[in-house]
Amino acid sequence: MSLQKLHPEQVDATRDHAYSTFAPVLIGSLTKRLARCQGAKELSDLEKSLIRLIENSDVNEPQAEAMKEFAIELVVSTISEARAQPDSKSDVEAVGERRAEGRSENPDTLEEQLQSGLEDSFPASDPPAVVSTSISGGSKDLVGTDEVLRRKKEAAQRKQEKADAG
Repeated sequence: MSLQKLHPEQVDATRDHAYSTFAPVLIGSLTKRLARCQGAKELSDLEKSLIRLIENSDVNEPQAEAMKEFAIELVVSTISEARAQPDSKSDVEAVGERRAEGRSENPDTLEEQLQSGLEDSFPASDPPAVVSTSISGGSKDLVGTDEVLRRKKEAAQRKQEKADAG
């Protein structure tokens, strides 16, 4: 049925039904696109902005507060779905958060720090020290190893041979 064939009394109800049907789909599509293009920070900013907009809206309806709660629920769930999309853009860390204390932004100073660090760690190819340890009191059972299983099997065979001979 096209808009021209609607009875004048059905226009408002049909409009409301269209809005309630398509608004969640449109909002979902837009937030997923925003997540792919802008990232999580933009989604968080959008979420806060939309919630503020809903809370500050003047709605002249008997259940205005309930409607606002449902609208906020829709915003939160839609943005959560957008964040969970595998193709959402990851936000890049701020350089200040990644930079270690004492690390300079000056390339010459960075080069000096690198050279100093390399000199302090020279020679990096020292062979590892060979250390031999011995444990007094015989070997210990290491549960699950092939050797332990072999020894237990041999001991069980000797025990069985003694039992058969005796």
